[in-house]
Amino acid sequence: MLQINCPFCGTRAEIEFTCGGEGGIVRPLNSEAMSDAEWGDYVFMRKNPKGLQHEQWRHSSGCGRWFNALRHTVSYRFEATWKIGEPIPAQFAAEFAAESAAVVNEGAAV
Repeated sequence: MLQINCPFCGTRAEIEFTCGGEGGIVRPLNSEAMSDAEWGDYVFMRKNPKGLQHEQWRHSSGCGRWFNALRHTVSYRFEATWKIGEPIPAQFAAEFAAESAAVVNEGAAV
């Protein structure tokens, strides 16, 4: 059985958690000026990578809190979990920093 480390409660069985989808998505600053196609891209289009993915999870049968996770989409292995508002673990920061900056810049450019 897959085990997930809740940053608030510790390691628990997968059945206690709910996946909230891709994490690190920043809402566009000027959404009312966006075209329908741009809004559709923001709402529906996700990366779906083969490899590490930043996701949001909720400990729905435990503390009920949301947290961030890095999960490998092929092996399902959780590489890291951390609380919302905390920085990504240092060993993964470089890999996801460029990606996060691109998302923020896309939102600011609209």
